[in-house]
This record gives sequence, C-alpha cells and structure tokens, in this order.
Amino acid sequence: MYCKAGEMEVAHRLFDKMSKPNLFSYNSLISGYTQMGAFDKAMEVFIDARKACLKLDKFTYAGAIHVCAQTGDLKLGKLIHGLIVVSGLIEKAFLTNSLIDMYCKCECVDQAGFLFENSKELDDVSWNTLMAGYVRLNKKEEILKLLINMHQNGLSLNTYTMGSVLKAYCTNADIGIMFGEMLHGCIIKLGFDVDIVVGTALLDMYGKKGELNSAIKIFKIMPNRNIVMYNAMISGFIEAESISKESANEACSLFCEIQRQGLKPSKFTFSSMLKACKAIEDVVCGKQIHAHICKYNLQSDEFIGSALIELYSLMGSTEDGLKCFRSTPKQDIVIWTSMIAGHVQNGQFESALNLFYELLASGGRPDEFIFSNMLSACADLATARLGEKVHGHVIKSGLGKFRIVQNSQICMYAKCGDIDSADLTFQETENPDVVSWSVMICSCAQHGCARDALNLFGLMKEHGIAPNHITFTGVLSACSYGGLVEEGLRYFESMKDYQVETSVEHYCCVVDLFGRAGRLAEAENFILTSGFKDNPVMWRALLSACRVYKDTVTGKRAARKVIELEPQEAASYVLLYNIYTDAAVEPLAANVRELMQQQGVKKEPGMSWI
Repeated sequence: MYCKAGEMEVAHRLFDKMSKPNLFSYNSLISGYTQMGAFDKAMEVFIDARKACLKLDKFTYAGAIHVCAQTGDLKLGKLIHGLIVVSGLIEKAFLTNSLIDMYCKCECVDQAGFLFENSKELDDVSWNTLMAGYVRLNKKEEILKLLINMHQNGLSLNTYTMGSVLKAYCTNADIGIMFGEMLHGCIIKLGFDVDIVVGTALLDMYGKKGELNSAIKIFKIMPNRNIVMYNAMISGFIEAESISKESANEACSLFCEIQRQGLKPSKFTFSSMLKACKAIEDVVCGKQIHAHICKYNLQSDEFIGSALIELYSLMGSTEDGLKCFRSTPKQDIVIWTSMIAGHVQNGQFESALNLFYELLASGGRPDEFIFSNMLSACADLATARLGEKVHGHVIKSGLGKFRIVQNSQICMYAKCGDIDSADLTFQETENPDVVSWSVMICSCAQHGCARDALNLFGLMKEHGIAPNHITFTGVLSACSYGGLVEEGLRYFESMKDYQVETSVEHYCCVVDLFGRAGRLAEAENFILTSGFKDNPVMWRALLSACRVYKDTVTGKRAARKVIELEPQEAASYVLLYNIYTDAAVEPLAANVRELMQQQGVKKEPGMSWI
C-alpha cells in the first residue's frame, strides 16, 4: 500500500521491522523504488534479496531488468540476463519481453533480435516489444520484416502494432505512398480505421507524405476526435515548405473548432498555429494566438517562447520579441538563437552583439547558428575587428569547421574589405557547397576581381556543384564590373541549361552590364523586352548609367518611367537632376527641383558612422 502511494520511506521502515521478510516484500520494494525513479535503491534491495538466499522469481528479475532499461546500463543488464539463465527462468515469456525491452532501450537491437529469434516461448507482447524498440531506434527495414513475420505467423495485429508501423513509415522518405495505402487497406480489414490512435497515425502519415486530401477524409470520418488528432490535422496543413494562405486559414478554422469543442490546446497546437501565422505574416492572428497562450499560462514554455520571438521578429517588432524572451525562465540555446537572429534580420546589429555578450556572460555556449548570425552582423556593420573577435570565439568553441559558420566568415571578411582572409577561409573549407562557392564568387565580383570570380565559377563546375540563382548574380556582376559584355550575355543565356529561373535581379545585372559599357540603347531595348519593364529597379540602373555617360535624352526617358512607377522615390529625381547638372543643362535641372516640390518629394539626408 505505501509503495503504491509513493511513501517509500514508510514502506522501507515497515520492511526493516519485519523479522523475516519474504520475496513478495522484496519485490514490492523494488517495484516501488523503480516507479519513483530511485533506481540505485531498487538495485540495493535486489542485492539484499540475493544475499538473503531467497529463490528469486520472474518479478524480482523483471524489476532489476527494468532498472537497467531506464538507466541504460547495458553491462549490468547483461549480468542480470546471466543470472536469469542460471536460475532456469529464461524460457519465461514475461522475462524474455523485459530483456528485449532492456536491450532495445540500451540501443542493442541486434542482441534483442537474437534473443527474440532464439526464445522458445513468445507471446503478443514479445512481438510488440521488439516492434516498439525498432520504432524507437528508427530501424525501418526491421520494422517491415517484423510486420510481415507477424502476419505470416498468424498473430493478431493490434492497434499498437499498426500505429507503430505507421509512425515508422512516416519517417521513411524512401518508401512510396503505395505502401502506406496497403497498410491503410490492412487497417480497414482489421476494423482499426475508426480507432483514435490508428486514425491519428494514418492522418499523420498522409499529411507527411503530401496526400492532404486523404488526410482530410480520415479526419472527417473519425467519430471522437481528441486534441492529438486536431494537432495532426493542423500539422498536415502547415507541413509544406511554403505554406499557402488557404492552408493557414484551414489551420485557423481547426483551431477555432478546438475552442468550440471545449478541447484544451496543447503546446504543439500553439507552436503549429504560430508557424502558420508566421508563414502568412499575419500579425493580428499571431497576437490573438499569443493571448490564448497567456490564457492557458503557456507563455513560459521555451518552445512557444521561441516561436513567438520568431513571429514578432518577422513582423519587425523585436521589442515584443524581447519581452517574450525575458518572460521565458528556461532560456535554452534555441531561444537565444531566435532572439539574436531576430535582431540581425531587422538590422539591429548592435543589439544582437549585446545579446551575444550577455549569452557569454551568463555562461551559455553559442552554437554554430548563433556564430553564423554574429558574423553576419559584423559583415553588415563592416567592422573587421569585431568580426575577428567573433572568429576567435568560433575557434575556441571548436565550431569553426561547420560550413554555415565558414560561409558567414567568408562573407564577413569580404564585406569588411579583407578579400585575402575571405579566400583563406574558403580554401580551408572542406567540401564547399553551392553557398560557399556563391559567396566567394560574389565577394570577388564586389571587389572588382572579375577574372577571379569567373575562374572560381569554372572550378565550381569542375567540382560538380550545380550553380544557383545567387551564383549567377555574382557571375553577371563580375562581368559587369570587368566590362565583359559578350561573356556576360553568354552566361545569362546559359542559365536555362542549369534550370535556374531568371529573376529581376539577373535582368538588372544585364542592364548594368550594357550600361557600364556605354551601350545605353541596347540596355533600354533589353528592359522593354525583358518582361520586367514595369520594375523601377531596372530603369534606375539605366538612369545611373545615363549619368555616367551624360546621356540626357535616354536619361529623361528612363527618369520619366521611374517617376511614373515610383512618384515618391527621391533617388530617381536626384539622379535626373545630377544628369542635367553634369551636362550643364541648368534650366532642366531647375525643372526637376520644381517637380520635386510640386510632388512633395524630399531628399532623405545622408547618414554616417563617422
């Protein structure tokens, strides 16, 4: 009684007062201590039972095995296994099941499988215990083989078995949807399709495999939906990499239904809803979800806190994000990363640096993502000295070999004007990926090293790395800075060979390519035939080139188009004014000034760190 009530001190005092405690008393104490998590005490009682020269039964050994399973003590578990063999109880299915569970939890599945295959007495629990071990360790092939063996041996498959198999299938990207549909057919045949556990696993399986319509059908036919099933359905709607507004709205509708049904949302519910709000950038809905989180007193949870910080950071409200950060008592490395990344994304680099030093002062150990963000902040501040300090912390932490850190380091040194250090970091990078190559190519282009950038592009192709849209931006920029017009045009045309979709950024690089070479008529024709003729960035690039070559005629046409597209953008008026001033056409320059006053456009004053 006292053991079941958790009063172990009282139970042990009563045990000590017994003149000759029997095996049942020892077993009760072992079970009680195990349930309370006092595994050392449980093993002490087990040893005392052996010293008392009692003939231990299957329950005594099962209690000791359970301790080994919970603590992951494989060596002790093997010793207990040996004692069971010596005692002659090894043929008992009850102990076989406990041993299989212990070996699985100690991540020794080969031994568990060997024991299973060589045991004379097995029951349904034996099969399910091994299945649970395979699922826990994600042994996908073994799971499927075991399921087939169960079916061939005529064992009755239960809801636990089918739920475990579905869970394993969800995580296996190599198996197609056909196998999932076969499992579904088997589940219907067994009559488990309306079981809440199996139904949720089926829904989750279809959602993760991208079969959202099938997931919705399962959700609708389920008679008694619980919060786990609602969570699985919401997760299905937001599973895709790019969440559509329609899917986010469906997730919100399900959240409202949860409220109407009187179900209590879980941490997972709120995390999923915050993800949906973040995807569609709906700050109003996000704040409403935040209010519900406060209502259920979950705002101090670190996972929800991290999601809230990311949402507010995306909306540019780092102050609200900081409030969420400060109100979270358990500040793990994930929440620190979210907070620092939020400040970097919003251009608040000094605040990000202050948070970084606060993390170091609190004894926290930054991970590779924090270092990457800090190097990005130093890059945007163009402060080489700070960047070198962060680099020093990276070396001390032993995280310098992470590619995300190395890529950020290349970018930082390049933006700080130290192209040699950037190149050294690139040379030290083992197996550079497309980001590494692209960053280095763009860095060389920005420093006017056109030939170096193009040579790197050639080496990149030789290494079998397929270029992406950023790579081509760097290549086209290099051609532009180097005056390599024909070469640049060939690279632009070759983009389709790599299945890289051309964007306005690439077209703008080509306009700049023509403009820097003084081929302004070709630049204008290119804009008109590009499909981006209504994009002001294209015309502004042409306008800048017109100023260099003092072409007032083309400049006037380009300026007229930019002003038409962005009437309140001061930069366009200033460029046109400078073109007329440089060409000594003062009346037309005065007209531009007058037009700015009429339109109410004001030139923003320049700012400097100096």
